[in-house]
Amino acid sequence: MGMDPKEKRKRKERRHKHILKKMFGTAEKPRVVVYRSLRHFYVQAVDDERGIVITGASTLSPEIRDQISYGGNVEAAEKVGELMAKRLKEKGIEEIAFDRAGYRYHGRVKACAEGMRKGGIKF
Repeated sequence: MGMDPKEKRKRKERRHKHILKKMFGTAEKPRVVVYRSLRHFYVQAVDDERGIVITGASTLSPEIRDQISYGGNVEAAEKVGELMAKRLKEKGIEEIAFDRAGYRYHGRVKACAEGMRKGGIKF
């Protein structure tokens, strides 16, 4: 039998706290944090100095909503990464700190990161 869902979430939150200790987003180099649910994938750029979200993208974003049949897969996550890269470039941001939020760098998280790199964002 698998792990209790509450325990799984607690462990993920602990891993995320551990990552957050070492990482800090600024206006020039924001922290880009990912969140994945079963049906969708979300990503947002955070300026930790001012405590604000600069921009974000998800599988629900109007630009890509119609291009994807299902938001919970690798292809959708890569499209979200590409859209996020475009939005960051529009704001004049070239470099980010990638916050995987306690998720393994694998699958959808990796696809999103690669989509952002394809869009010309450095990290």
